[in-house]
Amino acid sequence: MNLDLYKNCKQCPRSCGTNRLEGKSGFCKEDSSLRAAFAGLHFGEEPLVTVFGGSGTIFITGCTLRCAFCQNYQISQNGFGAEVSSELFTKMCLDLQNKGAENINIVTGSHHIPLLAQFIKDAKNNGVTIPFCWNSSAYESVESLELLKGLVTIWLPDLKTLDKEISTKLFAAPDYPEVCTKAIEWMIKNNPIKIEEVKKGSETKEKLMQGVIIRHLFLPGKFEQTADVLSWLKENADTKAFISLMNQYTPVPFAEDKTSLKKRMDSLSVIENRLVSQTEDLDLQDLIEAFDFDYLFYQELSDDTSWLPDFNNKMPFPNKLSVGTWHWKDK
Repeated sequence: MNLDLYKNCKQCPRSCGTNRLEGKSGFCKEDSSLRAAFAGLHFGEEPLVTVFGGSGTIFITGCTLRCAFCQNYQISQNGFGAEVSSELFTKMCLDLQNKGAENINIVTGSHHIPLLAQFIKDAKNNGVTIPFCWNSSAYESVESLELLKGLVTIWLPDLKTLDKEISTKLFAAPDYPEVCTKAIEWMIKNNPIKIEEVKKGSETKEKLMQGVIIRHLFLPGKFEQTADVLSWLKENADTKAFISLMNQYTPVPFAEDKTSLKKRMDSLSVIENRLVSQTEDLDLQDLIEAFDFDYLFYQELSDDTSWLPDFNNKMPFPNKLSVGTWHWKDK
């Protein structure tokens, strides 16, 4: 493992230059120690990922973006989490595998790619046989992603927007569109789709063993921006990756001080911070039909907000969505 990558850190596109080896935090708000907040079986991912046993999620503390609407803000921005060694990481993976997880799903690990690459190798060498999945914003450099080549086979990147104004205001990343599309192109090139059929009793399902599922969350009031994203995906990803168009944008009841909340609300002013309307949902369905993707997931519209996580709780998600195996407050 090359810890020098944490010195004068340029792991992510921020290239903030922080010496994270000295205990200093980069833009991601993390030093060179890996921290995590929660591990558990998750049943809210796409069917190809959850299959029968659920996806074995591990939520990493910190993030390379500052998404104003982030549902996981407690861990991505506010530091909830505990330090995780290679030994503990392997144990977490083995516990999930033994509970029936279909894969190990690393959520928001972009700022710790060198460390996680080594931890994944260690886990594989110590009995983890299920595929590893990389669940990220795709705000990542191709050079860093190369460290995960051959270790991660399932990729769940976001393509949040191609609009520079929105990415500047919402994510504090004006270069997000360019960076993200390059990262996704790399993922697709290096991970052609491989699916296998698995059985449980009399039921048969398809399971993704290798490939890319590109997620796009529709932002209320920004229909044209979603149309632009789908146009790019049609040209660059159709038939080579799965598309997952999500309509569950949900205003988060942020628990923050007044100054932080005011800054966040100012960022959110670039969109309509509300649930998606039925009219928008119907328009999105028409848009999907017009593009005629080979592989696309789309969910039913719902006004249920109970799925929003609270990482203060040992069980951050509703029981129907997740089964916990480790929490950052565990002794």
